[in-house]
Amino acid sequence: MKKFTLGILMLASVIVAKAQDATYKPFKVDLALGYAIPGGTGAKGGVLFALEPKYAVIPNVSVGLRMEAAVMARGQVDASGNSANVDVKAAGSYLLTGDYYFTSTTVRPFAGLGLGLYSLAAASVSDNGSSASASGGSKFGEMIRAGVEIAHFRVGLEYNFVPKTTTEVIVGSTKSEWSSKNSYMGIKLGFFIGGGKN
Repeated sequence: MKKFTLGILMLASVIVAKAQDATYKPFKVDLALGYAIPGGTGAKGGVLFALEPKYAVIPNVSVGLRMEAAVMARGQVDASGNSANVDVKAAGSYLLTGDYYFTSTTVRPFAGLGLGLYSLAAASVSDNGSSASASGGSKFGEMIRAGVEIAHFRVGLEYNFVPKTTTEVIVGSTKSEWSSKNSYMGIKLGFFIGGGKN
């Protein structure tokens, strides 16, 4: 009788566990708004917007394309470590992404990464009453992230690794080299369309 009771309890626990798991529709589109925190001396945070269509290649793994614009002031410093006043500009990114979901329940913690191009706008640098332009351009970079999805809402923390930019600035007869840290952290809150339970 004990073996029978134990067998019934084990079967019930498997049924409950399976009932908590869910299968999700494979295609969805993430929309997010957040705060961008750039690194470096003189940097100022700003707002970011992201759009990311995704497809679940297997139930717990999805791949996607993240398109993001982050409006912020990248810090500019010279060789002596002096910072300059920098305009707020947008940085765009286009990354191939992959996320792993640790559960298939309503609350789904995840971790992910991305690789792709970051497009940096040229910024105006001013120091000691003089101003010049610091070049922009494109850089290949990486991103790591973690967060949680609850129903159709998503909260995440991302760090974008973007190589620094070095610019030679000539003001009058004075030539100096300025560098900008382009990496930034993003704190995001958003929702997704599609991807609901089957």
